[in-house]
Amino acid sequence: MTVGELGEFGIIARITARLAPGPTVELGPGDDAAIVAAPGGRVVATTDVLVEGRHFRRDWSPPYDIGRKAAAQNLADVVAMGARPTALLVGLGVPPETDVAWVEALCDGMRDESAEVEASIAGGDIVRSDTVLISVTALGALDGPPLTRAGARPGDVVAVCGRLGHAQAGVELLERGLREPAGLVDAHRRPRPPYTAGLRARELGATAMLDVSDGLVQDLGHIADASGVRIELSGDAVPGPPVPDARRLALTGGEDHAFAATFPQETALPAEWQVIGRAVAGPAGVTVDGRPYGAGGWDHFL
Repeated sequence: MTVGELGEFGIIARITARLAPGPTVELGPGDDAAIVAAPGGRVVATTDVLVEGRHFRRDWSPPYDIGRKAAAQNLADVVAMGARPTALLVGLGVPPETDVAWVEALCDGMRDESAEVEASIAGGDIVRSDTVLISVTALGALDGPPLTRAGARPGDVVAVCGRLGHAQAGVELLERGLREPAGLVDAHRRPRPPYTAGLRARELGATAMLDVSDGLVQDLGHIADASGVRIELSGDAVPGPPVPDARRLALTGGEDHAFAATFPQETALPAEWQVIGRAVAGPAGVTVDGRPYGAGGWDHFL
């Protein structure tokens, strides 16, 4: 059965039957708007749009993985702010000939990824579109000071948690028509943000944090600019995928949604955090082994 055959309200009913409200959702799908509790009184909100052919390909990724990826990149943004994710709002555009089973699997992926952090899908919209378009808005509860990009200080160490360069390695394999190594291909299909470690970063004393979505050097440049510091990285300390071109991929590859953060120098970091550099006084920017590293990083319009 296709979406066009089932109709708008039929597909909405099929989707909502697969969802269960999380602990913070007081009123989920079915009314004009959802009601989500905001413990702490402040809400963190973020949104991303995924366009077929630009952010995913249906011949590369099954719908379940696309759903998990769409949710993960938004949930990671909430966690990077030092907040606990509570709910997702999903806008979905699909061609009428799309199989209902494809949409159901997509929503199952978003539901299961949200469950990793005890969040849930609280509502959304579905429309007819010439291509698949997924817009996800994530909400989170902030019960303390936010972790922004502007808090890094000279003397802080720079550390990362999670995979770097794996997703880009997977993309480059798929572009060559390869499906192995499967672990790298899967890294593109379904990122695995280290949510638990990210949620603990503020307790460890993190001064700034973000998720690595557009490339490590490019993203750390945002912290450097916002904080007015220079970030000096040691290339050998940056973890990368098990491929010959690991350093380039680790420094410039995006969509792994690892977390990069700065911490006071004396912080005793747990094993999942790997120190890769430091913040120092000086002109804002990022260097690798003492030199600017200007190539690479993601830009939607390049």
